[in-house]
Amino acid sequence: MLISVKIVKITSMPKRSAECVPCFGVPQNGGKGINMIALILAAGYATRLYPLTINTPKPLLPVGPKAMIDYITDEIETIPDVTRIAVVTNHRFASHFDEWSKTRSGKDIADGKLSTPIIVIDDGTTDDTNKLGAIGDIQFVIDKLSIDEDMMIIAGDNLFTYKLSDMYAFFKEKQHDTLISVTVEDIDQLRKLAVATINEDGKVEALAEKPKEPKSTDAVYATYMYLRETIPMIRQYLDEGNTPDAPGHFPSWLYTRKDVYVYRAPGTCIDIGTPENYKDVCDNYQEILGL
Repeated sequence: MLISVKIVKITSMPKRSAECVPCFGVPQNGGKGINMIALILAAGYATRLYPLTINTPKPLLPVGPKAMIDYITDEIETIPDVTRIAVVTNHRFASHFDEWSKTRSGKDIADGKLSTPIIVIDDGTTDDTNKLGAIGDIQFVIDKLSIDEDMMIIAGDNLFTYKLSDMYAFFKEKQHDTLISVTVEDIDQLRKLAVATINEDGKVEALAEKPKEPKSTDAVYATYMYLRETIPMIRQYLDEGNTPDAPGHFPSWLYTRKDVYVYRAPGTCIDIGTPENYKDVCDNYQEILGL
């Protein structure tokens, strides 16, 4: 039976108190760990891509027939346990994502299954001088939606060829917080990324952000799956005065306090960082994405 889907847009300035938001029939406790919410991080300003991103947010830039964020959302929708998708953005681009979300509302994606409900959240920031940072945005969404379920967090501006459903199967098998890694052989590239040292069972033994001397070829990208009981630790991380910026700083802190695992994924992940890089990806997207 097809069910009508309602899209909710939440706008608020960063210092306002959290509000309880309707969750499309999903229990506020997230089904006690059965369900998962996916959060797409899209609140950055992508100044390195100017002039392309002056009036268009980076995740909404087209690559071939659809926007970057559509490739990500399509992958998220391969996981049945994801019952809602939140997109956190800034005030400048909130209306852009609101319009985009309407293009996916009620879409029949497979065998009569409707697309996953999308919630667009405006963090109230207007430029790099008052941004919350990625981890700050994550906590902002946790507070706004009263999140109490497993959580996937994913950067809204990366293109990748790995399968999120495979990562989710690993996450469910291990029953531990899970990161994703891709093999990168180029040492200069590794120095620009997060690099994990992993034991034979997949457990993180070390995690370094942009190491001068990488100790492995396991490059960790901005796709994370956290257990319900880990979510309050994001607040703890921030309350201790740690940086609210890049999302990779949280797992670097987390693995020293509890077991964290890495799913080694076949495939690649592309971070589009310059206009020239974007043009190259657009010209060769079918080959790059294996389409």
